[in-house]
Amino acid sequence: MQVLCRKTNGNAEFHCCVCGQGFLMFWERQSHSERMEMLHEIQETLRRQHRTSPGPEAHPSGGFLAPQTSGAGELVGAGVSGKAPTWEL
Repeated sequence: MQVLCRKTNGNAEFHCCVCGQGFLMFWERQSHSERMEMLHEIQETLRRQHRTSPGPEAHPSGGFLAPQTSGAGELVGAGVSGKAPTWEL
């Protein structure tokens, strides 16, 4: 399962443990326990993004998938990576 994450300066569902940047998260339909298990993997993705910069600018300005995978064009839920509806970005 992957989660579409988007930066926000408003009410955030999740914050980066390195810089405090807030994120909205768009989940596939999963149970609460499955979502809780994913939070650690999402935080690892955010931490890896800080390899290039210590501040909020380390995170992509548009939406991104977490956890990030190495395979391009991998199927993500009902859509294809990079083909999320614009209302989700």
